[in-house]
Amino acid sequence: MKIVLSGIAIGAMLCLVGSASRAQDAANGEKTYKAKCAACHGADAAGKPAMKSPSIKGKTADEIQKVISTSPKHTSLKSLTADQVKELAAYLGTLK
Repeated sequence: MKIVLSGIAIGAMLCLVGSASRAQDAANGEKTYKAKCAACHGADAAGKPAMKSPSIKGKTADEIQKVISTSPKHTSLKSLTADQVKELAAYLGTLK
């Protein structure tokens, strides 16, 4: 039996796989956030009023990843792998 998938079906399957992957990245990123970031930025990532951090609200995970990767103030991130930074950004992208 030969199975033929249309471009739409393949796209839908890739979307589901990508969605599951993003959910796993966000779950891993939440663990990293709680361990490395929450002490300064708070449980909800709102930060302290005196912090002059760039806002992540409305940014994509890719944009957030760039912000946290290039910030000279985030010395604790130097110990993270590129995958952990990506996961952290995925988690932060889920916050409202």
